[in-house]
Amino acid sequence: MELRHLEYFVAVCEELHFTKAAEKLGMSQPTLSQQIRSLENEVGTPLFDRIGKRIALTEAGRLLQEYSIQMFRTHQNAIDAIGELRNHQRGALIIGALPSDLDYRITQLLIDFHNVFPHVRLTVLTSVEIVKQVLEMEVDIGIAILPLPDERIVRIPLSRDEYVLVVPENHELAMRTSIELEELRHIRTVMYPKGFLGRELVDDCCRQLGFSLNPIMETTTPASLISLVKANVGATVQPLSLILSMNEPCLRTIRITGRTPARDIGIIYHADRFLSHAAKTFIQKLQDGLQRANG
Repeated sequence: MELRHLEYFVAVCEELHFTKAAEKLGMSQPTLSQQIRSLENEVGTPLFDRIGKRIALTEAGRLLQEYSIQMFRTHQNAIDAIGELRNHQRGALIIGALPSDLDYRITQLLIDFHNVFPHVRLTVLTSVEIVKQVLEMEVDIGIAILPLPDERIVRIPLSRDEYVLVVPENHELAMRTSIELEELRHIRTVMYPKGFLGRELVDDCCRQLGFSLNPIMETTTPASLISLVKANVGATVQPLSLILSMNEPCLRTIRITGRTPARDIGIIYHADRFLSHAAKTFIQKLQDGLQRANG
């Protein structure tokens, strides 16, 4: 069974159309059909059900597709590993991170990493769909709210962030040290829009008590939210570590008691992903940096 035959087979699986797959591969449709028939003869069973111009994978086809994808991943990992042996400190590393975490968690780490690996091309993508990016191997490493256990994903816990109410120093609640979550229903707030992970986490806690937040204003960046808070437009609910990192003397943080919103931050990567020496170093530096910050 030749690798190129499996490449042709996977292309047809992706398109479920011989003509489109042939165009994608840069070959004629009759030639592609002949190659697939040759593969079917080799495995001794049909891989596609042909219904007029439509095709569908047979059970054998689905099985071969699964193993073919694993084989291509292993092949790419082997190329990456050999490439690293040949050129130890070069290459590329793609990191996926939550937008707010880029600002206050890893910016200094990026500088430190570059000093150690000046020839590694480092790309950081901010997204709220990091788990999806990891599963589709669009990024090498993700820094995200830890998803549920999944055999396809390796999870490395980093820290647990509790959310606090943030108010300006002249706010009527500024002298409070704690507040019940229930009290948020009566407080004027500014928040991320619905759909943002931080907003959804806080909303879930509020819904358990039978209410929802109704912010006076919504923005998509932590910097803009904090500016609104400083202008006394409203209070906001944010991770304590974010507010501490901003070092804004005019802000006050109030601990939320009862059902305290919290998130578990960690590193995630695909279990089938080859991790280069640079990637492993990045992970170690991130762990060390957070341990120092939390120590």
